Amino acid sequence: MPANETAPSVKKKGRRARLIVLVLVLALLAGFGYGTYWSMDNVRASFPQATGTLKVPGLTGTVEVKRDSHGIPQLYADNDDDLFRAQGFVHAQDRFWEMDVRRHMTSGRLSEMFGSGQVETDAFLRTLGWRQVAQAEYDTKLSAETKKYLQAYADGVNAYLKGKSGKDLSVEHSALKLSDDYEPEQWTPVDSVAWLKAMAWDLRGNMQDEIDRALMSNKLTQAQIDELYPPYPFDRNKAIVDGGKIDGGKYAPQGGAAAGSTGTGSGSGAGNGSGSQASTASAPGASGTSGLADNASAQGATAGLRTSLTSLAATLDKIPAILGPNGSGIGSNSWVVSGKYTTTGKPLLANDPHLSPQLPSVWYQMGLHCRAVSNQCKYDVAGYTFSGMPGVVIGHNADIAWGMTNLGADVTDLYLEQVKPEGYVYDNRVVPFTTREEVIKIAGGASKKITVRTTNNGPLISDRSDELGTVGSRAPVSSSAPDRGNGYAVALRWTALDAGKSMDAVFGIDRAKDFAGFRAAARDFEVPSQNLIYADTKGNIGYQAPGRIPMRGSGDGRMPAPGWDSKYAWKGGKDGNAGYIPQDEMPYDYNPARGYIVTANQAVVESGTGAGKYPYVLTTDWGYGARSQRINDLIEAKIKDNGKISTDDMRTMQMDNSSEIAALLTPMLAKIDVSDPDVRSAQKLLEGWNYTQEPDSAAAAYFNAVWRNILKLSFGDKMPKELRIEGSCMNVQEESSGPVDDLAKTVRECGTRDSDSAQPDGGDRWFEVVRRLVKDEKSAWWQTPAARNQPATATRDQLFARAMKDARWELTAKLGKDQSTWSWGRLHQLTLKNQTIGTEGPGFMQWLLNRGPWNLGGGEATVNATGWNASSGYGVTWVPSMRMIVNLSDLDKSRWINLTGASGHAYHDNYYDQTDMWAKGELLDWSFGKEAVDKATAETLTLKP
Repeated sequence: MPANETAPSVKKKGRRARLIVLVLVLALLAGFGYGTYWSMDNVRASFPQATGTLKVPGLTGTVEVKRDSHGIPQLYADNDDDLFRAQGFVHAQDRFWEMDVRRHMTSGRLSEMFGSGQVETDAFLRTLGWRQVAQAEYDTKLSAETKKYLQAYADGVNAYLKGKSGKDLSVEHSALKLSDDYEPEQWTPVDSVAWLKAMAWDLRGNMQDEIDRALMSNKLTQAQIDELYPPYPFDRNKAIVDGGKIDGGKYAPQGGAAAGSTGTGSGSGAGNGSGSQASTASAPGASGTSGLADNASAQGATAGLRTSLTSLAATLDKIPAILGPNGSGIGSNSWVVSGKYTTTGKPLLANDPHLSPQLPSVWYQMGLHCRAVSNQCKYDVAGYTFSGMPGVVIGHNADIAWGMTNLGADVTDLYLEQVKPEGYVYDNRVVPFTTREEVIKIAGGASKKITVRTTNNGPLISDRSDELGTVGSRAPVSSSAPDRGNGYAVALRWTALDAGKSMDAVFGIDRAKDFAGFRAAARDFEVPSQNLIYADTKGNIGYQAPGRIPMRGSGDGRMPAPGWDSKYAWKGGKDGNAGYIPQDEMPYDYNPARGYIVTANQAVVESGTGAGKYPYVLTTDWGYGARSQRINDLIEAKIKDNGKISTDDMRTMQMDNSSEIAALLTPMLAKIDVSDPDVRSAQKLLEGWNYTQEPDSAAAAYFNAVWRNILKLSFGDKMPKELRIEGSCMNVQEESSGPVDDLAKTVRECGTRDSDSAQPDGGDRWFEVVRRLVKDEKSAWWQTPAARNQPATATRDQLFARAMKDARWELTAKLGKDQSTWSWGRLHQLTLKNQTIGTEGPGFMQWLLNRGPWNLGGGEATVNATGWNASSGYGVTWVPSMRMIVNLSDLDKSRWINLTGASGHAYHDNYYDQTDMWAKGELLDWSFGKEAVDKATAETLTLKP
């Protein structure tokens, strides 16, 4: 699953007094005398009780909470309601600050906690309407059983909250209590459902690419943009599914065993038992055209969109990224190997989602066990949960195991809308907006009212920015387009804004017994679209691609589309089930002949109209397969070597640091004639290097610095300022509207993009771009002007030589002149930041709550994906947020690790007690059976009615 939680940044504006209070409260932690006593009281007051007995209203029987030495709880109950009520209670014990902040974010209410600095973020989230959609799902879509579980979970959270406030909940709540007399409200089932919307937002597909391509068109030709978004290399990097076809309204994998019936469970969209015929979609990898440019010139055609889309991109940067930055290198790994090729004789399944690092980790390890599985108590499952949501998201039960990676389907489209006072234009008529009023309450200030306007293509996100009010003043549209007036507004069409049943899928998967039951549950996993990988104790392995994937009319979703023309709408319209690919026709695989399945955000299947091609387009913006193909190669090499793969082999694969781009470029760099002795000494580091990025490697440090400078020189300096990192300034020639003899003038132009989304980010899309370009030694991309006493470059090797020199002096400044002290880990560091106040709070506060740094190996688009954005530096921006290996032969011999620890309480022993092991690639024993759990138990808490 994708990729990546960054806690909402607490803005400085409107909260200065609040931060001062927080500093004073936390300063007491380092105080003396009475201050020391007060501070210890505040810190320990929120630590959970882990032994003895507690009464929890609503329980019908006792629930045991057995924690191991790392604080990981295993819950035992006699009925489902008690089990999920206890899960809510225990989640709140360890993670309520995280839960409280998260629900305020998903409902657009951060201003109630953190003041006026969050109003802009709240207004955007209210416009998207996550909370309204979650409420609609709860009211109209979810099963009665799911709603019962959600209510039991909420009751458990509220049982924990009863009689508690301030220091009893967390140090952070204590500070808010002193600052604003803040009191948390009761938890509701919809608070849990809304979390899925935040998850879907971060895994929404190609929306950033859509914006970036439109912004690039102001400075680059369409041919140049196409070079920067090359087609997926199917000839080199394997898709997840080999071939397959749709027969009789059902997908049939090629070369795999029949999966059997998926049951009669309800599906999403047209997949509800339809079997309707597929409409043939256009092949992916088209030249970047869209409905916007019917007869407009490619060069400069979207110039009028530049300011508005820049504003939109800036607004998106401010929205909290719960899971992580949406870059071309981010993603996740999962793979499963059949027992035919394992030392255990049964499947081994691995998963490590790559998400943004946060403290505490987005994941919470937990076991949910019925003492006796029956109709009254259906669950015996363990794995990774989200605090604030019942059930297990990734893990295994007694019969099956599953993992997730982000499918990356294109499920968002931006639409230009012609707006009039009375509504918006659609097929030559004016349609009234659907409107609603939203009141944003602000801690310490007056409330603010906003009006949300919605079209049939979704809410007008341009209403949340003054600059976006002028959108489309020179948009590339056909001559038949409606009058621009003052410009077009921008609407967002997104599958997650239609109510769905993904919460049903979580519980369905948790209790599935076989592949048919797993697939039946997956039908409801509509948003976000995930690659679901599967194994069972009987020896079967499988894969399913679920999700609500739109079928478009005209246009390909790569650029903003004209909302006034119905031919560009999703087929079937906003509420029509026929607008989505039928679930029965989504790709899957079952016991493929090759004996393993790899999903790492690569292409699911090759789309097109030829034989063996999939007739629908899932997206044209896949990850490019650097990680997935490396995993394929490692598995095949192991099989060829001795035919058997062990649990430790799977762990070693997860920690693989090999760099594909280094293997491509290092031989070229080694051949370049270098006269500068200092640069030559750095170049020699690459001689004999095996392209692995270990934390102590000087060669890896130098290569990655060279790679970063290659990207900057060849692409970064040619990007429009809207894509370059904020603060990166350069002199450019600007066209003048003055006299003929003053055609151009030199201006200082600075980048405006947030560090997480600036380009080129160096992900595997850029691997593919450079792989294609290195064959053309005189490509225009290698041409750069003279600068900083550096000569201009005209060829690939001249640019590479310049990048090698720039990298040498960059590392000299960062790491010192003595190359013997250089190491990749000193550049490539991870710092874990506490939610909210650990991100932008005063330095003293960050020192108290944050942890690190850790010097890491790995890197961009490697299997051990410790990602970094090449535009902004070398610091780690996303990580394998957890790692697990499930042994289907003996579940008690499975292994797992979390990025941080079970506790969200700073200074608790389990706050980040797994991080050192995680950084070294170590795994913990994962007890599941009663005997193994009892043996590992360090503390037992009994919850009673």
